[in-house]
Amino acid sequence: MLDLRIHPNVLKEQVIHGLEAGDTVLDGANLMVRHDISAIVIFGDDGEMTGIVTEHDLTRRVLADQLDPKMTTLGEIMTENPDTLSPEDAVLDALELMRTRRYRHLPVIKDDRVIGMVSIRDLYEAVQDALEQSMLETEALVFSRDKND
Repeated sequence: MLDLRIHPNVLKEQVIHGLEAGDTVLDGANLMVRHDISAIVIFGDDGEMTGIVTEHDLTRRVLADQLDPKMTTLGEIMTENPDTLSPEDAVLDALELMRTRRYRHLPVIKDDRVIGMVSIRDLYEAVQDALEQSMLETEALVFSRDKND
């Protein structure tokens, strides 16, 4: 019934927003605000992902520690080598991973490249849509049987 996958059920076309580890926290925060996003990818010199920074990181690792966002680099606060998802991963498995590890965002990787960022909200929305569709199909089946009886 709920054989949902990260792609195509959740991940839509996305522009990946990211910076390098040497960029400042202020640069990262401004990028998040400019694009209305809650997480960015940190890229290495080779263009591959080396980490992730989220709004949660900004709050806990910068503001709470009273660090200067103009002087602190993203590399100092990023989560290195974060867990990732594959486009083929099941949505329910991704939800369980995010729930148990208390993640709100995870990068989606294909062929060693970041192709998207999925939020827990995106996953719940996909499950909700699938459940609603399933209910509509069940209602149609039940009511069509009633008419034929």
